[in-house]
Amino acid sequence: MMDFKSIQEILRFVSKSELTEVEIEQKDFKLKVKRQLPDVHMVQAPYAAPALMQAPMQAMPMPAPVSAPVSAPAAGDSTSASAESGKNLFEYRSPIIGTFYRASGPDKDVFVKVGDTVRKGQVLCIIEAMKLFNEIESEVEGKIVKILVENSQPVEYDQPLFLIELS
Repeated sequence: MMDFKSIQEILRFVSKSELTEVEIEQKDFKLKVKRQLPDVHMVQAPYAAPALMQAPMQAMPMPAPVSAPVSAPAAGDSTSASAESGKNLFEYRSPIIGTFYRASGPDKDVFVKVGDTVRKGQVLCIIEAMKLFNEIESEVEGKIVKILVENSQPVEYDQPLFLIELS
């Protein structure tokens, strides 16, 4: 079965390659990814039941860290972020299109806040896509410096979500 993580890896691969179109068609599943402009992707999956993938997925390289000045945290954070420039920052980007949530429910604690130390694999947020709540896990270890998206806001594929100071 083509799972969500496999689709994410395909989207990352296409965005980092020079490919403009990828199409995967199986018995009862079709995935078509077209790049119309740089960093703009259209995904069409007209069939509801996904089938098994034939080829194994390649490991995708992580995006390079960015070095940028950091300003105040997103609304709702009481911890202030340092404004020093030149830090070794990782810009964590959205792996999918959907609605960004900082907690698993309105009465639950947020997954992370500015100043928190995160480890690889730790849940940073949830992105709801097509009524599925997808836990988004950190790819790096470090400290949350800035949250770039407000709770309950729509996000685009590859949109920056967090700045993480690498440890």
